[in-house]
Amino acid sequence: MYKRLFILFTTFALAACQTVPDGITPVAQFEKSRFLGEWYEIARLDHSFENGLSEVTAQYVARTDGGIDVINRGFKQKDNAWTEAIGRAYFVEDTYLGHLKVSFFGPFYSSYVVFELGEDYEYAFVSGYSKDYLWLLARRPTVSNELLMRFLRIADEKGFDVEEIILSQ
Repeated sequence: MYKRLFILFTTFALAACQTVPDGITPVAQFEKSRFLGEWYEIARLDHSFENGLSEVTAQYVARTDGGIDVINRGFKQKDNAWTEAIGRAYFVEDTYLGHLKVSFFGPFYSSYVVFELGEDYEYAFVSGYSKDYLWLLARRPTVSNELLMRFLRIADEKGFDVEEIILSQ
């Protein structure tokens, strides 16, 4: 009985981490090939796995199984050292929808929701499974003030805690 409850609870918890937050819509016509490559983190809501990191980048590389290898790298001032996390991502539904699940820890996946993309894939607004996770990524280490203000306005309108956003530029 307890084993069944544990399996049911675990299945529910894992599925909940692959949801899309209220008010967030993944981009349609997402093109994986255009999304691949290097991205710079411009802004984020802090969380335990990036706490204390600066100069964060993400590298996305196509996998032979249709997924994406994810290589996140950042500088940890406290340790005066670079740190790296390697994971994998897969599309949750359609490969043309910007909703992926990403894992850095074995079988545990969490949502990665691209909810806005620049026309030339020069920037991306990304959420996790809840409004506790938010990133502004760009192909260059800095973005225009106009784009940054747009990101903050949209994040605020969608219910993210903009007072807690860490800016990298």
